[in-house]
Amino acid sequence: MALAHLVYPGAVHTRLHHSLGAYHLMCQALTELKSKGVELSNDEETGAKIAILLHDIGHGPFSHALEHVVIEMHHEEISLLLMKRLNKEFNGALDTAIDIFTNSYPKVFLHQLVSGQLDVDRMDYLTRDSFFTGVNEGVIGYDRIIKMLTVCQGELMVEEKAIYSIEKFLVARRLMYWQVYLHKTVLSAEMMLVKLLERVKELGLKGDKGVVADDPLSLFLLGQVTGNLETDIELFTQLDDTDVVSCIKRWSRHDDKILSLLSQALQNRKLFKLRLQADPINADELDEKRKLAAQKAGVGTTDSAYLAFTGEAVNSLYNPYDERINILFKDGMVRNISSVDNALIHQNLSRPVKKFYICYLGT
Repeated sequence: MALAHLVYPGAVHTRLHHSLGAYHLMCQALTELKSKGVELSNDEETGAKIAILLHDIGHGPFSHALEHVVIEMHHEEISLLLMKRLNKEFNGALDTAIDIFTNSYPKVFLHQLVSGQLDVDRMDYLTRDSFFTGVNEGVIGYDRIIKMLTVCQGELMVEEKAIYSIEKFLVARRLMYWQVYLHKTVLSAEMMLVKLLERVKELGLKGDKGVVADDPLSLFLLGQVTGNLETDIELFTQLDDTDVVSCIKRWSRHDDKILSLLSQALQNRKLFKLRLQADPINADELDEKRKLAAQKAGVGTTDSAYLAFTGEAVNSLYNPYDERINILFKDGMVRNISSVDNALIHQNLSRPVKKFYICYLGT
């Protein structure tokens, strides 16, 4: 949940909770499919369970907020590297799990359960995050959806009786993004954290000894890792939220005004203002916000880019051209949910929603 707890105090659950929950739902889904005659060997069942249990093992501190900031790799790439490393230790026991995770296993529906429009990953995090944040719009009928799962033509599908449950699932996902994951205050805090770490990198490249340390986070930010992927991944796995928080406390006393300001603001929850809007941010407004921020912080106009900046937030309800949720009707017909008669998820609602934001130090 990264920094969502600054808005929703209950959102302090961990990725371990999510991974165990997703594993539980995978077990339920596999049991349901077997009861409907879908053939699964013990190795395939175990492989799917391992794949979902380890699907997020590559996430670093503060989850998606710091993806590509600490290490220039997507978390799924790191997950795969760690799975391959475990596979060596367990003498190939993860072969099937890795094939399922990478979608190279013949039974495509197993990968779809791990990563797809209707995967158990999403079913768990929507249920879990809505519970801990108290945002009821994220509540979904995951048990109903699992009961309606089936396999046809080798792919994961849903029986027509579950159409409304699927629509609610998709709408809940969009609402959770705008109300929780992309909430303007959450977005402000997470972007401040990103800017803070970017400042550390800049100071480190200039030879500032005040940010140099031998802790794993500093080594990654300052490019002092070995360059050997195997060794670096070992170091990366030692990182967690605590490392970042402790460094922020240390940096709050740094002589650099930008770094200390950002560190203290995050520590004391004095977050930047953030406004979301449908149209791109006017360049003149950004310049004005930077001038005001520079005056308040007592820094130059160049450094004020850390105190006033713009960006984009994008969320899709359902993309029928990328991934499909197919509905299996009683007569054997298969149709995409966006083309079902009277469907809520039609083409217009399938378009991504993009919002532009400006984030700045308040006056």
